[in-house]
Amino acid sequence: MFAYHVRLGLKSLKRNPVLTALMIGAIGLGVGVCLTMLNVYYLVSGNPIVHRNHVLYSVTMDGWDPAEPRDEDNPHLPPSELTWREAQAVLASDIPDRKVVMHKGAFVLAPGDENSEVKPYIVETRLTPGDFFPMFAVPFKYGGGWDRNSDATADAVVVLSKKTNDTVFGGEDSVGRTVKLDEREYRVVGVLDDWRPVPKFYDLNNGSFDEIEEAFVPFGRSEMLEVQSAGNVNCWKPESINSYREFLNSECVRIQAWVELGSADKVAAFQSFLDGYVGEQKKLGRFQRPLNNRLTRVQQWLEDNEVVSDDNRVLLGIAFMFLAVCLLNTVGLLLAKFSGAAAQVSLHRALGASRGLVFRQHITEVSLIGLAGGVLGIVLGLFGLFGLRRLYNDYDDLTRLDWDVGLMALGIALLAGILAGLYPTWRIMRLQPAPYLKTQ
Repeated sequence: MFAYHVRLGLKSLKRNPVLTALMIGAIGLGVGVCLTMLNVYYLVSGNPIVHRNHVLYSVTMDGWDPAEPRDEDNPHLPPSELTWREAQAVLASDIPDRKVVMHKGAFVLAPGDENSEVKPYIVETRLTPGDFFPMFAVPFKYGGGWDRNSDATADAVVVLSKKTNDTVFGGEDSVGRTVKLDEREYRVVGVLDDWRPVPKFYDLNNGSFDEIEEAFVPFGRSEMLEVQSAGNVNCWKPESINSYREFLNSECVRIQAWVELGSADKVAAFQSFLDGYVGEQKKLGRFQRPLNNRLTRVQQWLEDNEVVSDDNRVLLGIAFMFLAVCLLNTVGLLLAKFSGAAAQVSLHRALGASRGLVFRQHITEVSLIGLAGGVLGIVLGLFGLFGLRRLYNDYDDLTRLDWDVGLMALGIALLAGILAGLYPTWRIMRLQPAPYLKTQ
């Protein structure tokens, strides 16, 4: 019976091709706009490491100015980064399964082979313990990360991003070869595969959608080489800083800290460790604000840092309002179409067709319109994303179509078609056939 309704629906649509095209176009346009905005919103607001959300925690402590909070809009939150001293305290704890304290630096990279035609250029580099790679499930194309012995001795080893390896080594397996960072030789131990977490949850300070670093080296080399931070450095206390050591001992925050805690007992133990550490520091005159040490899971971390702005929500709402306007136009077109077929429906009713049968026939027809509008909407959405990609070259990952959203758009189109057709279908179903039969 369903196939019969589909055949009748297709014949009915073919009888009025212009009206059919207008209805499909209206739904398609509304769905296309919604798809574009919904896709961007979905990618912006997603958790790129949701499968590890239950074990990863950002570590923050509130040692900021006692007179005012770090963020006046969110006074309950501590600074998003740690001082060097607090970072060392996190590293010293043996409670976490894995732990990472890190910051961004900038180096001049040159190939180790002097005959290479690649000229030296500046690369953003993450100085981090080797736990970074397994902790954040970073994929490797060649080799892997370094071990904890290399962390302890701050070995001159490096992991290259896929982009850097393509630039310097033409995409070949470069494990075991060397590159120079600020004229010092580093041995390549690994090359990342395609990896760009969106948002860049592990360091939101220079933009939630910033690209990953182009090279990764052991965190211990930061102090060894007196590396300046290429990321945020925030200070609140007037201090005399005349050397790198004095900078490390200052109250300036610049270190991102994350830990992996595999059980509730470990979470409680590490929280107790942080509270105990800050309690000792309070005795030394530091941490004059109320105790506010936090272990924050990735999802909550993204929400606390307002990765999804109100502007994105407003634009998404406007897109759905535009879809509602398109549906109202579709309702009007369906009323005109069904009214024109009143005599034919009256004849069917006179020959024994029930109201339920009429309803099913017409709801099948509007469902076909919705599906066709959904397909058109996906095509228009792809053009919309392509336009955004050309407009914002740095955000390719935010303008790719997520096919989960594509399927969602198809479902929205089908639902939109059914909703638009409910009132016209109800009107035609309630039609009294006698007046129309008398005129025939």
